[in-house]
Amino acid sequence: MNDSTSNQLLSFISSSTCSFLAVKTASELLDSNGYKKLGENEKWELIPGGRYYVTRNQSAIIAFNIPESTSSLSFMISASHSDSPCFKVKHNPETDASGYTKINVEGYGGMLRATWLDRPLSASGRVTYMDGSKVVSKLIDLKKPLFMIPSVAPHMNRSASENASYNLATDMQPITGTSLCKGSFMKLISDALGVSENDVISHEMFLYPVDKGTVWGANDEFVSSPRLDDLQCAYASLRALTEAENGSAVAVAYVSDNEEVGSGTKQGADSTFLYDTLYRISACLGNDETCLRQALASSFMVSADNAHAVHPNHPEYADGSHRPAMNGGIVIKHAASQTYTTDAVSSAIFTALCKKADVPLQHFVNRSDMRGGSTLGNISGTHVSINTVDIGLPQLAMHSCCETTGVKDTDYLISALKMLFTSSVNMTSDGEYEVK
Repeated sequence: MNDSTSNQLLSFISSSTCSFLAVKTASELLDSNGYKKLGENEKWELIPGGRYYVTRNQSAIIAFNIPESTSSLSFMISASHSDSPCFKVKHNPETDASGYTKINVEGYGGMLRATWLDRPLSASGRVTYMDGSKVVSKLIDLKKPLFMIPSVAPHMNRSASENASYNLATDMQPITGTSLCKGSFMKLISDALGVSENDVISHEMFLYPVDKGTVWGANDEFVSSPRLDDLQCAYASLRALTEAENGSAVAVAYVSDNEEVGSGTKQGADSTFLYDTLYRISACLGNDETCLRQALASSFMVSADNAHAVHPNHPEYADGSHRPAMNGGIVIKHAASQTYTTDAVSSAIFTALCKKADVPLQHFVNRSDMRGGSTLGNISGTHVSINTVDIGLPQLAMHSCCETTGVKDTDYLISALKMLFTSSVNMTSDGEYEVK
């Protein structure tokens, strides 16, 4: 067990209270490891052995290592996402209700609603304001416990503990104080910005639980925290990239936004962000588009988005012969529906990489009568069509505001991705690949 890795992961998550802050935290990690920031609006000049990153919308990031030799081109890519299910504050943020001031929110992604009740909450995100003729975006984190969504006592709702359902518009609206607090939300934002309330144009603010993550268990074998899905994979990919030696392929860590709501944004996996970046890397290294197409045929991507561990109270929800356990290794995810993009080839390539890294593997398939989730691998594949495996780290309580995983699993993924980033996959013919 690596307590140091768990504590570093929890520190990363604690600073990454929304997708915007996750990319800010990732950028700081890359800055501290000598990466140069590029702008999509700028001309790029890349050199062999260089290390770079670029952001889009302040909420998605791609970092990459250029090989020392660029005589041939291929890419070894990890993909994860920066967002998690939560509540987004509406444009007009406050309402009056029976002597309270409530914050008007809507659901973002498919959260487990009951887990958000009776927890101190804060808010973070992005705010725009005018500075002369310029629209300025600034990231803020209010940090202080400011909100709570109160449960209804069983004395008032006798079915509260049995088959409870929660309506987003009526049951899940947080309070921030009495009616005397009207107007406090926008004042908090403007004070954090250091501007007048009249200068604030718009905001994208998201609620988050202020509870900190922790390592726990009889033998300290578990980690619980908000946003493990998917910041655990995002952190592991960035750690692996910064620690990996430059290999013979371009190593790429891609963290997209908006996976929890379908990825259909300019910064999501269903955007051109990944292809645009790979194209510009290829062009800067002197390759035309034909060379890029050849390079993609000998490239490989690991789509890393957490997986389900067998539930201790409901083992019947797991498939009979696919029962991933926390601390048991990385999970390869399979689905006949192709909601996971894993196939026999990509599974074999990733297995070979993990064998070289001495990392244990498990496999997940949904029970045949249960519909599973989806992830970003097959979505990004519509823009960058390369061999891709869908994997994750096994966890409990996915989409809860407090999720649980194993202390060993982050290290397993770091080791596997370091091997990915220092290896190459050469296509010798359709269906045959050499893993080096």
